[in-house]
Amino acid sequence: MRVLGSFTLVSDGAAVPLGVDSRRLVAYLAVHPRPQEHATLAADLWPGVPAAAGQRLLAEAATAVGIPTLFTDGDLTGPLSLAADVHVDLSDALGLVRALPEIPAGDSPDIALLSADILPSWTATWIAVERERFRQLRLHALEERSLRLSAAGRHADAVALAELAVRAAPSRESARRALIEAHLAQGNIAAAIAEYDAYEELLRSSVGGPASNGLDALFPPSPAWPVLRARRPVPRSAVQLPGLRGVRGAAGGTRRLVSGGGASRPY
Repeated sequence: MRVLGSFTLVSDGAAVPLGVDSRRLVAYLAVHPRPQEHATLAADLWPGVPAAAGQRLLAEAATAVGIPTLFTDGDLTGPLSLAADVHVDLSDALGLVRALPEIPAGDSPDIALLSADILPSWTATWIAVERERFRQLRLHALEERSLRLSAAGRHADAVALAELAVRAAPSRESARRALIEAHLAQGNIAAAIAEYDAYEELLRSSVGGPASNGLDALFPPSPAWPVLRARRPVPRSAVQLPGLRGVRGAAGGTRRLVSGGGASRPY
């Protein structure tokens, strides 16, 4: 069964078509692996519906699945859960999150399991809570793995993982920090500065005013920065790096970034 990215139930090599209520029931059990009491299931799946009507909807949804072996309790009278031999991709992903700290940096586990959220288009309260929980777990795992790969000299892989985290949560500072650190470990200072500027621009556009973050400390003063930043387009509202200031020529020429208090000069 797949619940990461989208919902799919496969039995004997073929996709199983399910009605709306049956699909919600099976997805709920995939996300909540422990046996669920009927009253709890009905209340979460059909909030606001009277208890008796909810129980009736639950019984109809479970029967309509049409695969008795899908559930631990085949006669559907006791607490409901998926059978032990039902394979769920979310379970694999959570196992990977737990195992990643112990996996040597030289190994290459299937990180694709951490590339998607739980049923991102579903809006029910019960799925939103579990989605956010898993999202935080997977992003933290990606960031930590990226740092370990950088330390092990696997710079391209470290950048790729950090970029995956940034795509999932563009405004998450720890994800941006992991990506900037991966670029710096690789020696790609220009890419690190570009990422810093992009993050500052995102914060400014989202909050509508001056933005600040804790990433300045990643860039110790360096005479190379004015040259690197002057050679690439600088967002109009980008925050300058520590030790840099913007100046204009006497005739109102192009803005340059210079270090300290020295005069501007073309590069």
